Amino acid sequence: MTRWRYLVDDSVGGAEGLAFDESLAASHTRKGGPVPITLRLYTYHDHVALCGRFQHLEAEIDVDACHEMGTEFNRRPTGGGAIVMGEGQLGVAVCAPAPVEQSPKAILLKYSEGIVAGLAKLGVEASFGGKNDLKVDGRKIAGLGLFLDGNGGMLFHSSILADLDTRFMLDVLDIPAAKLGDAAVGAVERRVTTLTRETGQEWTGKSARDAIAEGFAGAMGVELVDGRPTDLELERTTGLVESKYQTDDWIFQRSPSSDSTGSAMIKTPGGLVRLYLAMSGDTIKSALFAGDFNQLPAALSEFESRLKWSRLDEQALDRLASDAMPDGSGLGVGNDDMVRVVLDAGRRATVVAVAAPSRTGSCYFPDSNEALGEEPR
Repeated sequence: MTRWRYLVDDSVGGAEGLAFDESLAASHTRKGGPVPITLRLYTYHDHVALCGRFQHLEAEIDVDACHEMGTEFNRRPTGGGAIVMGEGQLGVAVCAPAPVEQSPKAILLKYSEGIVAGLAKLGVEASFGGKNDLKVDGRKIAGLGLFLDGNGGMLFHSSILADLDTRFMLDVLDIPAAKLGDAAVGAVERRVTTLTRETGQEWTGKSARDAIAEGFAGAMGVELVDGRPTDLELERTTGLVESKYQTDDWIFQRSPSSDSTGSAMIKTPGGLVRLYLAMSGDTIKSALFAGDFNQLPAALSEFESRLKWSRLDEQALDRLASDAMPDGSGLGVGNDDMVRVVLDAGRRATVVAVAAPSRTGSCYFPDSNEALGEEPR
């Protein structure tokens, strides 16, 4: 049976945790030497706010709030959206040689099987959904990310929500004019779930770790062997902390396009539904449908999830809507209507970008831009 090296850490700092993951991945480059595939399961100290590799940090994380609350912030080497990590979340890193014959999605699917199997051991049935999430009944319970270093090394990243302080998360992620008070908490909880919520039992990242490790061993058909980092990995980690993850050049690097936000409304048989979009150029950074419903229809939730990182192109959106909502949105309106409201919100975002380029959004609630005075379709 193949053996993987198994590493465990708790209460790590932001720069140190990220640098260690990258250092482990570098051990699998063409220059890295013979090191077994490594599974690292760890927690950050309370709390660290992390944006994705290609995000504009100040559009996703409220830096001032982080300073006031003593919350560290940084940028991951992997993609995806802004998250809050701490004792309630389990960080997952798999470091291995990059499988050049597999697509990024195939790699995400492969290693997410370990998490799915681990969650099943805890009585939670999750599955791959959207572009890079694991979901339970349409609600996100884990995010997935990937980093290929160009020299043959690979880092698979995941954050598993054992528990989550939603109010705190909304305080430290950047939520501008569309901050919805108590309604914001409810909207997030319709899209996100946790082990605690699903099982009715309190969980932390640490207490969930053994089940996730067992899930990886079973799903991957490997034996996990407790290990330790090499001297070279520790030395490389120190160098990456100082030269990369503690520098403003890395943390505050900006996306090539200014972020912009817009919204549009659509009339449905059940009432008005508003779509909030955040855009980077012609790419949709985040999308949120809000309306007077207790539970987001599953098809609409899938459409919302797949909109992220899609281009604002009518033909592409038509195909995406058909794939995500083969039986309709669940709102009593057609897919073509849903595509039109996305295009409307995106076009309004373009106008706002010209008029007020400093406006920002967040991964949950882009700026609503009520001042536009748009009318529902």
